Amino acid sequence: MQSEVIMAGFGGQGIMLIGKILAYAGMEEGKEVSWLPSYGPEMRGGTANCTVVLSDHPIGSPVVDSPFGLVVMNRPSLDRFAPNLKSKGILIINKSLIDVLSPREDVDTVYVPCNDIAIECGTGKAANMVALGAYIGRSKAVKLETVYTQIQSQFSGNTKLISLNMAALKRGYDLANKEQTSV
Repeated sequence: MQSEVIMAGFGGQGIMLIGKILAYAGMEEGKEVSWLPSYGPEMRGGTANCTVVLSDHPIGSPVVDSPFGLVVMNRPSLDRFAPNLKSKGILIINKSLIDVLSPREDVDTVYVPCNDIAIECGTGKAANMVALGAYIGRSKAVKLETVYTQIQSQFSGNTKLISLNMAALKRGYDLANKEQTSV
């Protein structure tokens, strides 16, 4: 089985970090993995997206035109990537920053107030972890516990950041795992 996801937003939203965490979690679970980052001309504030492919067999190419999963943190990302999402795919929309409905009726759309939940957890900077949690909660691409291990590794030595990011991840996971229809 192969699963592809594009994660997209503005530079500075932690898109590359959550893609990398997902990729490392996949490796830890013994999957074949590719992670392909793409940056706009500016790092912070420009566009940023990454593609993660997780598979049971060797991956032919890290380039994905039509992903099964899409996590969008801002409106330009929704406009750019939603048309290419596979039918019956998973679409995670950050409804804190995107004030429109999904343009697709043939996909499983989950509206998650990522920024609002992150602020409740302690900092708006954890919105990316809320989105990642929502994606893995809905897709079951990797186990939640494996992602916890990767968060501990990424933020080693900073127990406050570890607990904050784990809490944000769990909130997104629970929201998307609980909701079996669009939120």
